[in-house]
Amino acid sequence: MNKLLMLLPWLGCGILALLAFFLKYCVPGYSFSALVCLCLIALILFYTVMPMIGLRFPAFAKVTTRIATVLLVIGLLVVGVTEAIIIHASFGDPKEQVEYMVVLGAKVNADGPSVSLWDRICGAYEYMEAHPDVIAVVSGGQGTDEPITEAECMYRELVCLGIDPKRIWQEEEATSTWENLNFSLDLIEAKTGSRPTKLGVLSSEYHLFRASLFAKACDVEFVGIPAKTSRTSQAINHFMREVAGVWHYILLGGNYD
Repeated sequence: MNKLLMLLPWLGCGILALLAFFLKYCVPGYSFSALVCLCLIALILFYTVMPMIGLRFPAFAKVTTRIATVLLVIGLLVVGVTEAIIIHASFGDPKEQVEYMVVLGAKVNADGPSVSLWDRICGAYEYMEAHPDVIAVVSGGQGTDEPITEAECMYRELVCLGIDPKRIWQEEEATSTWENLNFSLDLIEAKTGSRPTKLGVLSSEYHLFRASLFAKACDVEFVGIPAKTSRTSQAINHFMREVAGVWHYILLGGNYD
C-alpha cells in the first residue's frame, strides 16, 4: 500500500504530461490549459521531492517549502479574486440600449467563422434584433492565415441572418482589441462627425472585463454585451487564460490583443 501511495504522484504527473501534450499539439487554442497542466506537474514534483531533500538538508527543505507555500497561497488568492472579477463582468449589460455597438472579431477559418467568431455573430444578431436602432461596427482585419477580414466575415453572416446591411459598418484594419476600439471610434466619428461617449462592446463573455479596461483607456463609457461561448471546454480554457491577459495588461499595458 505504501509503495502504491508513493507511486501516485508520479502517476499523476504522467497523466498530466500526456494531457498537456494532447492540449498543446492536438487541440488548437488550448495551449494555456497545457501550461496549467505543466504548472500542476511542477507543484506535485516540488512537494514530492522536497521531503526527500529534507532527509539530508532538513533546514533548507523546511524554509523552502514554507516560502513556496506562502507564495502559492498568495498566487491562488490573486488568481481567485481576478477570476471572480472576470466572471462578474462576463454577465455584461445585454439589455442596456446603446447607439453604437462594436463587435470584436475572432479567427476566420478557411471554411468560415471559427467557433468564437460564430458565437459573437450570434450574440450580435440577438442584440440587434432586440435593439432595432443600434448600429453595429464589426471590427477585425485579415490575418495571414485568414481568407477574408474578420469584419467582412461578420458582415456577410449578419446579412444572411436578416440584418439590414445599412446597420452594419465595417472596420477592417484592426489587429488587436485596442485597435478594434480606437479604429471603430474613429470610423464612427468619420461617418457622423462626432465621437460617441458611450459604446457597446460585444465580445465573448470571458473577454468583457479586459475589453472594459481598454474602453476606459479610450475615455469612453463601456457597456459590455456578452456573446456566450458555446463550447464548455473552450469557455473553461479561456476564462483561465483571461486571468493572465488581465494581469499582463495591468503590469505591462500596451496595445495588444
